[in-house]
Amino acid sequence: MATDADWAVTPRPLYCADGRKLPDCYSIPPELRVKFNKEFGQFPLFQFWGPGASIASSEWIGKASMAVEEMFSPVFNLVYLPHLDYILQKAGPDGDIAKELSVIDGLCGRLINFYRERGCRVVVISEYGITSVKGALHPNRMLRENGFLSLKLDLGREYLDPGASRAFAVSDHQAAHIYVKDKRDIQAVKNLFESVSGIRHVLDEEGKRAFGIKHERSGEIVLISESDKWFTYYFWNDDSKAPDYARTVNIHAKPGYDPCELFIDPAIKLPNLKIGWTLLRKTLGFRYLMDVIPLDANLVRGSHGAVTANDDEGPIFMTTEPKLMTKQSIKAEEVFELLLDHVFRD
Repeated sequence: MATDADWAVTPRPLYCADGRKLPDCYSIPPELRVKFNKEFGQFPLFQFWGPGASIASSEWIGKASMAVEEMFSPVFNLVYLPHLDYILQKAGPDGDIAKELSVIDGLCGRLINFYRERGCRVVVISEYGITSVKGALHPNRMLRENGFLSLKLDLGREYLDPGASRAFAVSDHQAAHIYVKDKRDIQAVKNLFESVSGIRHVLDEEGKRAFGIKHERSGEIVLISESDKWFTYYFWNDDSKAPDYARTVNIHAKPGYDPCELFIDPAIKLPNLKIGWTLLRKTLGFRYLMDVIPLDANLVRGSHGAVTANDDEGPIFMTTEPKLMTKQSIKAEEVFELLLDHVFRD
């Protein structure tokens, strides 16, 4: 959750030198962190992301946003509720999510009523809609098979070596940036992915310009999947050689987004026992590895990033101020001006 320039509260774990990751939040001013942790309890980081993701983190954020409004009445208050996002990635929009929809709907209702009673204008916005997916694509494995990817072997495990690679992929949901070291390889890389089923667009410089995503930090090639597929960061072919971070919740180590971090590996027969034993080792001060994340990309049922053919599957912009809306459909770059209108226009 973030507010205007003078106030902000956002989830941020504490990373200790002994390897522990502790739930916490960051705030401006810093006194808010102490106040909110005391009043609402410590921010539930492990219910924000990971296999334990639940409504608890969204509830905490909702309480904090209302407290900020009561204390400061900021000009602009931006509130992010993660619950619907993550449950849809796990179960998909066609999954058994009625209960989860009910709890997030109830929270949204309480927040909207609270802000409306205080005379606030309310906008409900998402920058994407999540579509059902069946299976994933692995661009780094494709690059490896064609001699573009370089790996290094440490303690029997494979790790991506981006600096030595002729090309490597950084994947994020249904988009993947392919970074190509030598411009002379760009066409060959483009040709490689153009023949892959499940990839809708293979964008070079001209293609990126046409899509409005030509940026100095974008890949030389950008891939967009079909709406029923998504891209992994996986670069190993043998799961026994996967890097040590692959089976853990470790978003900072992985060279790409990993929604499998929302699951506990179904191959673990007694997951609660394994987790309990690992936590005991942690409590006793021993080194530990919470390696319970699966490597089966087919578990993921929802993703986003590809432009959908059906508008009902896309992003939304809802407002309590219909008079400020001049058309039914808007472009992403128009959201900024619309938000300014909600703040400054009568």
